[in-house]
Parts: sequence; structure tokens; C-alpha cells
Amino acid sequence: MDWLQAFILAVVQGLTEFLPISSSAHLVIPSLVLDWPDQGLAFDVAVHVGTLAAVIIYYRRDLVAITRNWFASLAGAAPTADSRTAWYLLVATLPVGLMGVLGGDAIEAHARNLPVIATTTLAFGLLLGLADRHAQRTPGSRPLGLRVALLIGLAQALAPIPGVSRSGITITAALLLNMSRQEAARFSFLLSIPVITGAGLLKGWDLANGAVAVDWALIGSAALLSGVTAYLCIALFLRLLDRVGLMPFVYYRIALAALLYFLWLG
Repeated sequence: MDWLQAFILAVVQGLTEFLPISSSAHLVIPSLVLDWPDQGLAFDVAVHVGTLAAVIIYYRRDLVAITRNWFASLAGAAPTADSRTAWYLLVATLPVGLMGVLGGDAIEAHARNLPVIATTTLAFGLLLGLADRHAQRTPGSRPLGLRVALLIGLAQALAPIPGVSRSGITITAALLLNMSRQEAARFSFLLSIPVITGAGLLKGWDLANGAVAVDWALIGSAALLSGVTAYLCIALFLRLLDRVGLMPFVYYRIALAALLYFLWLG
């Protein structure tokens, strides 16, 4: 991989990790369509570290409050909304962890191809549109609770399939459960922290146990670029979410799916 390809993929990772358009699909497409080399494990870990740092920095105050109140509740203090959020994040993370352990190899072997990515991009894009229309007709006010968190987590279990989009499926589930757009996006982004951390640790372990030459300058630059891009993406997305809704992403997914079907059938 040359520097230009690395920078393009780092920006793609930063943009798509938190937008409801599937980062995994966008990272697979260049290798399938443009015949780019696989970015490699070190690069994959680096750009995920960048996006993880971005969401942690953006929600740093929330995370401090959640962590402090969670530990206080473990020590016997009365539960608070923040301490409960920590448990909700844990519960919602378990299904996708199980999916990764039990189905990760099958997904890697059978789902990283154009027809699958095109179909999931279209199907879950239309489902996102349905959820957004539901949110317009029924403004959400449902509070986050254990049952809601578990249902969102079960939806997130589909996220390892390229084209589904982790943020897209979790926001879709939250909106269909009558959460507000802002609360749906906030929980989805907070939920990305344990998911990205877990995936990064597993890939980091594989990297540490492999004899692979690493271009530290290249992957360090990629991590920084993906992080800056992801931070700006989160900030802009949340600022525009109530104003423009999610339909622009639905239309984008439909257009992308049409292009992928064309490339596959052509």
C-alpha cells in the first residue's frame, strides 16, 4: 500500500465509522473494485485506534461521569442515570461479541463480496429510511432502559456483516424503539467504544504475535488522519441530525447499492 492509498482509506474509515453507511463495506470496496492490496492488520488496527480516540475525546465528559458513577454504584452508592448507562453499554455489547467469536470466520469467508455488500447496503439502507420516517411521524421520547439496550445490542450483532453498518443498525433499532434521534445517535456512538476496543485488542494481539514488518510512519499518519476525520464527522453529524434527518444517507446507500450491483453484473 502506498501513501496515497493509505490516506484515502484512513479518511474513508474516519468518515464511515460513525455515519450510517458501513465502514467495513467502504474499506472492502477498493480491494474488490480497484484491485488495491489488502490494507493489512497493522493499518486496520491503526485506523481503528484513530476512530476510537476520536469518540473518546468527543464524549470525554460523558465518559468520566459514566465511569465515576458506575464505580460509585459498585461501592454501594445509589444508582444514577450514568451508572445505569454503563450497564446498558455492557449488555448491548455482548451480542456482537458473541457474533464475532462464533461467526467471524464465516463472515470473513463468505460475506466480503460485491453481491452481499450490495444487498446489505440496500436492505439496511431502506430499513434506516423506514426508521427515520417513523421518527418523523412519532417524535421519540422513550428513555434508555435495559430492554431497549438489549434489543439495540441484538440488532448490533448484525454489524460485522459488511454493508450493514454498526452505527446504522443501532440508530435504526433505537428509532424504531421510539428513542429520539439525538439519544439514538449518542448511545450508538458510546456503544462503539467497547466494540472498537474489543476488536482492536483482538487484532492487536494477532499483530503482536505475527512477524510483520510495519511502516510506523505510514500507519501513525493514518491513525491521526482517521481520528481527526472521525471527530469532525461526529460533530457535524450530530449538529445536522435533527435538521436534515437520515434520508440523505438512505439515498446514498441506494445509489451505492445500484453501483455495486452494476459492477457485479457488468
